[in-house]
Amino acid sequence: MSLKIPALATLVVLGSYAGLGAAAVPLEYNRDIRPILAENCFPCHGPDSAARKAGLRLDRGEDALKAGVFVPGKPGESHLIERVFSADAKQVMPPVKTHKVLTAVQKEVLKRWVAEGAGYQLHWSFLLPKKPVLPQVKNNAWVRNPIDRFILAGLEKAGLSPAAEASKETLARRLSLDLTGLPPGSSMLKEFLADTRPDAYERFVDKLLESPAWGEQRGRYWLDAARYADTHGIHFDNFREMWSYRDWVIQALNANMPFDQFTLEQLAGDLLPQATLDQKIATGFNRCNITTNEGGAISEEYLVLYTRDRTETVSQVWLGLTFNCAVCHDHKFDPLSTKDFYSLSAFFNNTTQGAMDGNIKDTPPILPVPQRKDLPLWQAKVRDLEELNKRLEERKVKSKGDFDKWLCTAKADALMDKFPTKGLVASAKLQEGKGQKITFKVNGQDRVIDSPDIAWAKAAEPEEKALQVNKSGAITLDDVGDFERDQPFSFGAWVLAPRQPYGPFFARMDVPPAFQGWDFWYENGKFGMNLISSWNGSAIKVLTKAGFNPNVWHHAFVTYDGSSKAEGIKVYVNGVPQIMEIVNNNLTASTRTKAPFRLGSRQAGDGLQRATFHDLRIYNRALAVEEVAALGPAGKLAALIAKPAAQRTPAENNQLFDWWISTLDESSIELAKKSAQLDREEKQLRSLGTVAHVMNEKPETAMAFILQRGEYDRRKDKVSPFTPQVLPAMAKDLPRNRLGFAKWLLSPEHPLTSRVTVNRFWQEIFGQGLVRTTGDFGVTGELPSHPELLDWLALEFQAQKWDIKKFFKMLVTSAAYRQSAQISPEKLAKDLDNRLLSRGARYRLDAEVIRDYALASSGLLVRKVGGPSVRPYQPPGVWEAVAMIGSNTRDYKTDIGENLYRRSMYTFWKRAAPPASMEILNAPNRETCAVRRERTNTPLQALVTLNDPQFVEAARFLGERAMRDGGKDFSTRLDFVSTCLVARKFTLKEKDLIQNEFQELLAYYQKCQEDAGKLISFGDSKADAKLDRAELAAWTLTINSLMNLDEVLTR
Repeated sequence: MSLKIPALATLVVLGSYAGLGAAAVPLEYNRDIRPILAENCFPCHGPDSAARKAGLRLDRGEDALKAGVFVPGKPGESHLIERVFSADAKQVMPPVKTHKVLTAVQKEVLKRWVAEGAGYQLHWSFLLPKKPVLPQVKNNAWVRNPIDRFILAGLEKAGLSPAAEASKETLARRLSLDLTGLPPGSSMLKEFLADTRPDAYERFVDKLLESPAWGEQRGRYWLDAARYADTHGIHFDNFREMWSYRDWVIQALNANMPFDQFTLEQLAGDLLPQATLDQKIATGFNRCNITTNEGGAISEEYLVLYTRDRTETVSQVWLGLTFNCAVCHDHKFDPLSTKDFYSLSAFFNNTTQGAMDGNIKDTPPILPVPQRKDLPLWQAKVRDLEELNKRLEERKVKSKGDFDKWLCTAKADALMDKFPTKGLVASAKLQEGKGQKITFKVNGQDRVIDSPDIAWAKAAEPEEKALQVNKSGAITLDDVGDFERDQPFSFGAWVLAPRQPYGPFFARMDVPPAFQGWDFWYENGKFGMNLISSWNGSAIKVLTKAGFNPNVWHHAFVTYDGSSKAEGIKVYVNGVPQIMEIVNNNLTASTRTKAPFRLGSRQAGDGLQRATFHDLRIYNRALAVEEVAALGPAGKLAALIAKPAAQRTPAENNQLFDWWISTLDESSIELAKKSAQLDREEKQLRSLGTVAHVMNEKPETAMAFILQRGEYDRRKDKVSPFTPQVLPAMAKDLPRNRLGFAKWLLSPEHPLTSRVTVNRFWQEIFGQGLVRTTGDFGVTGELPSHPELLDWLALEFQAQKWDIKKFFKMLVTSAAYRQSAQISPEKLAKDLDNRLLSRGARYRLDAEVIRDYALASSGLLVRKVGGPSVRPYQPPGVWEAVAMIGSNTRDYKTDIGENLYRRSMYTFWKRAAPPASMEILNAPNRETCAVRRERTNTPLQALVTLNDPQFVEAARFLGERAMRDGGKDFSTRLDFVSTCLVARKFTLKEKDLIQNEFQELLAYYQKCQEDAGKLISFGDSKADAKLDRAELAAWTLTINSLMNLDEVLTR
């Protein structure tokens, strides 16, 4: 790879060597020399052993000096200086073919450095931070806290003065946006402006830090880094139920969890002693990676990709290193080898997560997460259930003697009495095992079906055969399964589904588009049933919440009570009633159809490929739970009892015992009933909540392989979990797992974690980090603008016990933060990018904040915290354009009601098609870790903020509020609007301009009432019919324009 050294590094070199005379500041390797060598020499003579030419390494002093490239104090005898100054195209360095040319100044810098002794330094970020002495400054009166001393010292050195303090209104808006991501409410603003106490500013800060919106705002940045999204990301890009992790992040930040604990729980919460549910939920950080279920995908390859993603993400977030550059070869610039990378990856290579996500929302390992209010009750039921199950196990041990007595006298006929025969209208063993004929029993009469679509496979039991139906064919019976919606019925069989996204097992259903009738099918690991009059206006559709593996035998059975309600359908898998997801529940008309009953398809050609069936049964009544439970094993157990005792194997006796204790032993039955009731109650509570995707460690020792060129099937040396050689080693007493790794990151001897973290926090407040390359603290990263300040902040954060709120309060109470953003020609010339902080930071708001700003200032924002992701307005077809047929995120269904007005961080995030309006405004796609957002300026962005229904509706809603609550005349109403939008009142000149526009619009809409009606009808909320239509339309467009002011869109 090729990386460009940031321009600032070159400027620093030139600045430090502005005059090549004797009075120049002594050169430093990190500041002055490394940038030159990294850009021009390291690609061929750096850390990457594979790319290294002539065996020469220049990134380490001992290697360069040993090779005689530099002779300290003697530039005339130094080989590299000779080559750098050479006029011979064959001798000059860098070589002509690299198209890299050193400037005259750079050459002189290298020469002087050698003359000064050619002193090397370890790269600055790999050195432990040192607490600097607070700088002495001239203008002590300006200083509010230690941060200001560092900033002011830089300004005074550059001959600049800080800007005046911003107005109180400006500071209120700035603080509210920075700390909560929302504009200040009118009442809060009014209270702050009226507060004349000396600590009014700090009180205002404290209120914002205690707001629930604090955790949402901080969490938004963290979720970028965690690559949080609501879909898997590859292939079908199906829904992933991940929001419990998002909510954990918000709750942890609102509770001011110290950053060290925040780190421990996310990287290794599951490995903590007596880990709580919340600590396990936190490990969702490492489950946010992209996954697949693509046909033909190689499991080993994707497991490698998942581990790589986790390693690269953790490296970016906590180490600030581009470790992805060491996947295929040693890093070209940083002292990070491929062995370092794969040793680090071993920490994340020991999870029980599989390679394929199954296209389901809850890919294991997962945990149930009840609603917060239900948590104590759910935990109590789980404890009670564990106790009951323990008693059941104890009963199993004590009841062996009772079982032996029963077995001595047991008869096969007695067992068959348990087998439900009442209402059995059709059945087929489907175990002939050869030929093209199968026998059905329909209403007590045998019926032989001859079909070319028949094949035979192994049944659930090894000695038996089962029917296999080709995808293109089916077994049909005209007079079977003919039920009306008010008739109870039951059906099912042993089934084996292939690994296929979708396909029906049984059906009696008409052709599209009505789909009248019923069917039972398998979809992405789940069983579902339709009962349809006309899709989807009069239909029931249910789907099991749990998923079941393909290519495994399951006894699948359905009962229906004739209620015409989805709740009347019960689906059992292996005798266990399933929790159902109700997709459709509006059946009101007849479901009878002339279509035949089909085994293996719904219509010709739509079946599962090689679906296999055994022991099909159809009843004209709804079977009871215990009857369904008996269906699967009954026939086989009767045969076992009939078998002489001496011929039964221990395994067969165990099967009989399991049946006896669950069916005939009264003590066990009573305990089982209580357990089943508790289980239902526990599952009901669980169903009201969600799931958490968690990390779960394998019992074996973690390890990984160095992979040649990063290819999964080109293994080289086996490596154990270890940290990069350039950084301090893990303490010997730390476990070599994720917990030990997390503790290593937080050790006082670690040079990067606190530096990288405080730099990212600084970026969130000031718009750019002290190190502008937030994700690259390596050689190619930019040097810190204030290195001493960065070290002071890093050590102060640790001294504050990693207190996040305290740290942010320190930032925003500094005089540097409180400066006005006004600029002068002098500051433009000397501090164009505001790297010296000669004025208040000014930058365009992030995508989510722009949308939330419109909702909050208008009064539409719903401030509910947490919960499932929502689907606000989005242009039609965005998902469909990128989604595969069969994806459950192909059709975007816009929400209604309050979900349209939730904060943007709760918007459903489909990786293949992120929310369109936010992507246009530079929100990341969340496919990979993002620790810094780009900011672009495009015409399309203006089209979003002017024309998106969300913004037009917000403008109209604020117009309604102004007309109702803002007073009687235009001026007072505009004051109301401006306070909501920019936290101040417009000047008289501004008011005149706005009023002129408003009057033109009003005149137009008074003439064009129909256009006014169309404009104010935007959005789900309804315009107030009591208000004048033309005036509301004029206010809507006026406010829409004001919402696009630079003052609104910029912080």
